[in-house]
Amino acid sequence: MTVIYLDNAATTWPKPEAVYQAVDACLRSVGGNPGRGLSTGSRNAANLIFETREALANLFGISNSAQVIFTHNATDALNTALFGFIKPGDCVVTTSMEHHAVARPLAYLETLGVKVVRVQADRQGWIDPNAIEQAVGKGTKAIVLSHASNVTGTIMPLYEIGQIARKAQAAFIVDAAQTAGVEAIDVHEMQIGLLAFSGHKGLLGPQGTGGLYIQEDIQLKPLRYGGTGSLSESELQPDFLPDRLESGTLNTPGIAGLLAGLEFIRTTGRDVIRKKEIQFAAQLIAGLAEIPGVRLYGPIEPDKRTAVVSFNIGQLDSNRIAYELDAEFGIACRGGLHCSSWAHRTIGTLASGTVRFSPGYFNQTAEIAAAIQAIKAIAERNGNHEGNTG
Repeated sequence: MTVIYLDNAATTWPKPEAVYQAVDACLRSVGGNPGRGLSTGSRNAANLIFETREALANLFGISNSAQVIFTHNATDALNTALFGFIKPGDCVVTTSMEHHAVARPLAYLETLGVKVVRVQADRQGWIDPNAIEQAVGKGTKAIVLSHASNVTGTIMPLYEIGQIARKAQAAFIVDAAQTAGVEAIDVHEMQIGLLAFSGHKGLLGPQGTGGLYIQEDIQLKPLRYGGTGSLSESELQPDFLPDRLESGTLNTPGIAGLLAGLEFIRTTGRDVIRKKEIQFAAQLIAGLAEIPGVRLYGPIEPDKRTAVVSFNIGQLDSNRIAYELDAEFGIACRGGLHCSSWAHRTIGTLASGTVRFSPGYFNQTAEIAAAIQAIKAIAERNGNHEGNTG
């Protein structure tokens, strides 16, 4: 059975062919550890790392690529940002739509004496900037939120919230796991102080890659200390970026694949990729909305969402639906709570979860049509006759 892959919000697949080739070539021919020695292999690895930093800086409007550090993933980047910047006694404003990569660190920081203010989103996952502004008080250390929800696909108003953060002199921390590589991001225009991103989703790289942009006037305490390839005569951690926050050997083969993914985005066009993905999302929404018993979540308007489409069929268990789609129809998707209990509580699906389709650039129109027909078949055989859009 041919797989129809609709789980790109978890990790994009397939990757561009150049990504596979880059990982293989790095493992076979680079032959060095970046920043560790002067051998040809070490220099080649260091150059590859530098080129990838530069490509990321160009994509996100970053003027100095040394302010980009590599991490294991977006969760690692967010932990570096939150635990490196927030201290007991600080106040942080966040939203009710956050992924556990934000929610769990903040919940732990609360136990250490950090005040966390959660701004409630509406049932479509939308955050009103006015509500953020009202929540920001004197001494607020940071505003932290996702660029787009991994449950509803709702895109948050970063420009407006960035201005609020600037006015309040609070750091603006953005989780771009769902948007980097697809949605427009400019750290200076959006007043972003810390930008966490995943390498294996919209940036089309391998798993085990990610990164964090740190504004030049923000100092983070490292989570890890150790070898950086620099200042080896000192037992103290370097005080400059990226070395200060990059202890240990980097995932050079993964970063080689990430660079190939970034090059694919550059040559294809980020706007072209987004247009295609949103067309698939619109096709899904239109088709699913016509099936009795299906309830859709998130905004309908394509300019207000990413290519994430969450839904339920009557009272059916979302994980059961996802299993049936895989076992009977060869459709890979995700059911359940998507590591985002706050978001599901916000949209009223904490008990049931949702089924999530997330198409990507390499899907085909016929695959989307097949997914709609599969949901229609499941709904009909279970006798669901009522549905609406939430």
